[in-house]
Formats: sequence, structure tokens, C-alpha cells
Amino acid sequence: MSFNTMAGNPFSFIKDIIAIKTPKKPTLVLRMIVFVFAMVCGVYICSICLKQISTHGRAGFLDVPVIQKPCPEPQIEPWEIPHVHYPKPKTYSRAECACNPVRYFAILSMQRSGSGWFETLLNNHTNISSNGEIFSVKVRRSNISTIVETLDKIYNLDWLSSASKNECTAAVGLKWMLNQGLMQHHAEIVDYFNAWGVSVIFLFRRNLLRRMISVLANLYDRDAKLLNGTHKSHVHSPHEAEILANYKPMINATLLIPNLKKVEETTAKALEYFKSTRHIIVYYEDVVKNHTLIDIQDFLKVPRRQLKSRQVKIHKGSISSQIRNWDDVQKTLKGTHYESFLHADYRK
Repeated sequence: MSFNTMAGNPFSFIKDIIAIKTPKKPTLVLRMIVFVFAMVCGVYICSICLKQISTHGRAGFLDVPVIQKPCPEPQIEPWEIPHVHYPKPKTYSRAECACNPVRYFAILSMQRSGSGWFETLLNNHTNISSNGEIFSVKVRRSNISTIVETLDKIYNLDWLSSASKNECTAAVGLKWMLNQGLMQHHAEIVDYFNAWGVSVIFLFRRNLLRRMISVLANLYDRDAKLLNGTHKSHVHSPHEAEILANYKPMINATLLIPNLKKVEETTAKALEYFKSTRHIIVYYEDVVKNHTLIDIQDFLKVPRRQLKSRQVKIHKGSISSQIRNWDDVQKTLKGTHYESFLHADYRK
């Protein structure tokens, strides 16, 4: 642009300057940036509002976790710790008794050794639950897996029976005969007892001849059903006991000593197999003379109580009056170390 031109037309010069200074129109890219920024800001603001609305809407339904306080350490000797448990049943809540310690036990015995009567005495205690002869049902002892599964259910307080107490049970267990899978799987069962701190109560009879009388009489009644066509292994009235006691078995004198030896050997094996467990040995004759079971209550660490049973003893008095072929039996045992069985007696 020449000077002359500027001189001749000054407004043209000013127009050119204005044209140079005027900014360019926004490009498409700039518009897109502004648009995206606006969208992001909008989404952010909406999300904040939605969170506030959600918080207000759920204010009355907050899931507040319940903090369960651990049970206080019991005031016991260190050796007792493995024997103290706090089971959590699946079928009910122990509620306020959740921190009441529970001890596990098992009564190991033989048929007709007074275990039924002994167990009723234990179950008379408010805090003891002994669930009966559970493994008399064969399927429960068919293999070690079913045995362990059954034991787990018992000791977790999930086994419901007439002996089940309330949530505050302090000792729970069962009655287990030696011929109900116990000896067959003794190694695995000992491991289980020691792992879970199960205490063992051995219950035997000293006078094995009296036990034999009871076994034979009970076998006879299974078929004869002397009580109005009903077989009963245990009775609750003196009248019923007298009816059953009227039967006097005939004992095979030839097999008498071998049978007594077999029972002795089985008892000795059981004591040997389970010697590593925490255990106590109880004899039926001692319980008959003093059925307070103070030693057993102390063994299970439960408060001492007076214990009662409704069961009535069937065979009483002199043993000579309970065997049909008494002379043969007396002749067979005389001069052997079993001779004492002929004289041992108790009146209760």
C-alpha cells in the first residue's frame, strides 16, 4: 500500500488495520472441547446429587455389623484348655450361654453293665446331656466317616434327643458300647478324642457272672416279652422288675470260663487302646453303693448335684437264687480266680 493511497484515502488505511486486528471465528475443534467440558461437568454434578439422594434414602436401613466380643478366658489350669469348648450349634443359638464352656465326654461300656441306669443319673443333672446309645444304629458306625460325622453333630450340640438340655449345657456326650465300631476303629477314634479333648468314662462290672445273668435274661425277654407282650431292657417299677427277675437262666457250664475270659480280654484291650485319653474308670458295683457320682461330676467339671433315677434294679439279692443250674456253675468256678464271683454280693 502506497503512501499516496493512505494520504488520498485515510479511511481505507484505518479499515485495513481494523480488518487485521479483528479475531478469527472459533474453529470446530474449540467448539468440541467446550462441549465435552460442559458434558463432563454436568455428569459430575449429577453424580454428586444422586449420591446425596441415595444416602438420604437409605439412612434408616444401614447395615450395622454386630461386633461379637470374644469369650473371656476361663479360669482353668493350662492342661484343661484342650477340654474346654464353645460350640456354635447350627440349629439354634446359645444366646446368653454362648460363652458358657462345654466339655465333651463318652461313656465306654458293655451291654448289661449298668450303663443305662448310669446315664439316667447323669441326665438328672441340669447341665449334663448324655444322648444315649447312638451307635446302636448300624448305619452310623458303617465307617469312620459316618462315625466322625455323627460325633461332630453331637459335640456341636446339634444332636436333638430327649436328653438334650438347654443352651447352657456344660457337658455333652453319649453312651458307646465296645462292640459298636469302637474297637474296630479305635485308632481313629482315639485320635479324634485327643484332638477334640473328649474325656472318656469307662463303666464296667467287676462281677462278670452277674453281668452274664443279665445278658441271658435280657436275650430271653426279647422273644418272650414278659411284660404284657413288650420287651423292656430297663424298668421303672418294682412290679415289673419282679416279673423279669422270675426268669432264671441256664448257664452253659462248659463255655462259662471261656466266655468270662473273653469279656476280660475285651475290657483289657479297651483300656489299652484308650489309655492316652483323659479317662476315669467306674465300676457298676460302686455306683450301686453310692450313686451320687461325685467323682464323675468333678471329672466333668460341673457343679455338684444330688442325682436320681427312676430306673429300678431287676436282679437283686443272692446270686445263687438267680441261676437255674447253680450247682454246675459253682462247681465250674470253684478253685479258679473267678470263684469270687460266686460270693460277691450287694443288697441295693
